[in-house]
Amino acid sequence: GSPRAVAFRPMTARTVVITGANSGIGKETAVALASAGDRVLIACRNAAKATDAVMEISARSGSTAVDALPLDLASLTSVRAAADELRSRVGRIDVLINNAGLIQSGREVTVDGFETTFGVNHLGPFLFTNLLRDLLVAAPAARVINLASTAHWFTPGGLDFDDLQMVGFYNVWVAYGRSKLANIYFTQELARRWRDDGIAVSAVHPGVVATGFGGEGDTRGYVQRLIDFSHPYSVGPDRGADTPVWLATAATGGDLTATGGYWSNRKPGLMAPWAKRPTEAARLWAVSERLVDL
Repeated sequence: GSPRAVAFRPMTARTVVITGANSGIGKETAVALASAGDRVLIACRNAAKATDAVMEISARSGSTAVDALPLDLASLTSVRAAADELRSRVGRIDVLINNAGLIQSGREVTVDGFETTFGVNHLGPFLFTNLLRDLLVAAPAARVINLASTAHWFTPGGLDFDDLQMVGFYNVWVAYGRSKLANIYFTQELARRWRDDGIAVSAVHPGVVATGFGGEGDTRGYVQRLIDFSHPYSVGPDRGADTPVWLATAATGGDLTATGGYWSNRKPGLMAPWAKRPTEAARLWAVSERLVDL
């Protein structure tokens, strides 16, 4: 259709930061929130893809308030630089959506020496969020939304704190499941620690979504075939974005009585018994602080 006129935006427009929003759920979330009048910053690893995504998000939302910044969650140096750049560009963050993530067939390590799935899906977002605390506190009713997954059920018994980097044993689904369990633990402990700052924190399972997930050669062989096979049974990325967008906009998402919750289809999601262990969540926080040198 014809481009929609951009309504005048008061200075009170919210600032939203979404990681990995150059494709899939993140991009659809960005379109929805930009359409609603939020200023949207997408934090992405690939600069060319980020530039293309900004253009598409702007065109689809009718918003000129869309921009990108470089962020590679596999590098703690990049995470710190991205946080510094955000601090120089915005005075506050109203919504932080930790959306970026990956799944890997074989065990690899980040530039900092962490198992990549754990490093990118948990440690990077853990550090990024903590470094942005002052900008979130500066917003009147900030929200942090972490994309977790029902895949946390793939980890019977929970995390193996003796081998978080999966040196002794590596399995693609266990690695991914553990990283998603870590997202839930992080959400719970973050909610507990930041409640007095007025920051609401949520974890969300977006559904089994057909996206470019597992692309860029991260998955091979049967893992990629399984992801491909799941596509006909999956919802589109716009449906996957529904609950994150709802948490970012609805009163429920900012409800401090519900902070720390895990959501699916706009309802509390079904959590594995081992996802309800406050002591494990606190332990993961302490270990993570040490690993990222916070």
